[in-house]
Amino acid sequence: MNRESALVLMHEYTQNESLRKHMLCVETAMRAYAIKFNQDEEAWGIAGLLHDFDYEKFQTVPDHPLKGSEILKEHVYSDEIRIAILGHASLPEYPRESLMAKTLFACDELCGFLVACSLVKPDKKIASVEVSSVKKKLKDKAFARNVSREDILNGSAELGVNLDDHIQFVIDAMKANAEMLGL
Repeated sequence: MNRESALVLMHEYTQNESLRKHMLCVETAMRAYAIKFNQDEEAWGIAGLLHDFDYEKFQTVPDHPLKGSEILKEHVYSDEIRIAILGHASLPEYPRESLMAKTLFACDELCGFLVACSLVKPDKKIASVEVSSVKKKLKDKAFARNVSREDILNGSAELGVNLDDHIQFVIDAMKANAEMLGL
């Protein structure tokens, strides 16, 4: 289990560049939180990188992420990673109990929203995104309408992190990896 093999698996199942970019963004946020929480950066990064790897093939819950979890089990990914990924879909039989699972859920929708926020900036850079503008756009239901505001708010609350601090932390993580993320 390492990033290189996870990246190969992600590319094998995911052709859509936007979805690949999303998973790289979530990986970036997860690695930053792993460092902050003194956790296994590699495992947390892999959870972020693979959380949606099966989405193109299995687009409806519960197939996504249940079928993906079985694929990960065949590839000998840890139960910790698989359970965290199962938790991001809000399936009642897979509650988010671990810090990894809570963090993955908290980062998933927020990363997508932050990418949308950066793409409407004149320079299209994450470095131009500010917490105040993100919070304003969260109130605009027409903006990035497919992003669940409820998941963003619940994710921050479940993680026990102030929403403003969470948004800033993820922006900073993405800024630090902006070139690789194309932001």
